Amino acid sequence: MNAIEIENLQKSFGTRRAVDGISLAVRQGEIFSLLGPNGAGKTTTLAMLSTLLRPDGGDARILGHSIKHESAAVKASLGVVPQDIALYMDLTARENLDFWGRMYGLRGGALRQRVDEVLEMIGLTERQKDPVGKYSGGMKRRVNIGAALLHKPKVIYMDEPTVGIDPQSRRSILDSVVALKEQGMTVLYTTHYMEEAQELSDHLAIMDSGRLIASGTQQELIQLVGGLDRIRLAINGDVERVLATWRTITGVKQATVEEGLLMLLVEDSNQALPRLFESAAAAGVRITSVEIQEPNLEAVFLHLTGRALRDG
Repeated sequence: MNAIEIENLQKSFGTRRAVDGISLAVRQGEIFSLLGPNGAGKTTTLAMLSTLLRPDGGDARILGHSIKHESAAVKASLGVVPQDIALYMDLTARENLDFWGRMYGLRGGALRQRVDEVLEMIGLTERQKDPVGKYSGGMKRRVNIGAALLHKPKVIYMDEPTVGIDPQSRRSILDSVVALKEQGMTVLYTTHYMEEAQELSDHLAIMDSGRLIASGTQQELIQLVGGLDRIRLAINGDVERVLATWRTITGVKQATVEEGLLMLLVEDSNQALPRLFESAAAAGVRITSVEIQEPNLEAVFLHLTGRALRDG
């Protein structure tokens, strides 16, 4: 059974098409990631699925309820973790959760019990009486997640929840996402971190410039690059000039620059590497490091768009 069904969803801001007719389905009880660079349309998509923005075209159903015609029913079934921290910095964690619990209609003993449960889930029981403004970025993110869980939603959206936090807090949040799935929730997760999508997702979709360019399991997406090998190289010369030359070499399917390194998709690394070294030597350039990688989601994005995921 599908928890989320999206059909031809569209949204424009002036002349810019932020979401360009995307369609996808998210199964109940799975983690589904929207992977793409900043500006791909992920947050706008979540805003429409949360009924905060009305789509210009198309529709979506959350647990069978239309976002256009049944917004109250949609909101009642959702928990939303926004990219920006939506907390009161002068209040304690407990006071923040108490406030949001009341917004969801919880009262009295039921509210106190649920706040206790959520504080335990996010690992902040011992710090519950400290003002949120004194928390680290990762702790604030955890309270942000806790606020979305108070009413026990069946579907939860998480918009880039690990941006700008330390590795330990990031690990805690990723573990909590898996725990939500184990509790039977459906999680729609947006990220521009390839490794997060690879670790978490049952299914995922790659977005770019408002369009859905591929979707499926990780293995299904990786098959899109076929048998291509991915090579990462560092050189001590003019990167752009070498890049232009290497793009003409037999067996090189794509070549781009990422953080000063040359990223190539090639048919056979064993055949391509001697040609790359020969070409570099002829140009008076020395290759200083070579790394051959198995195909991954970053290679898929490069294959489909012609640029690295981080370039977005």
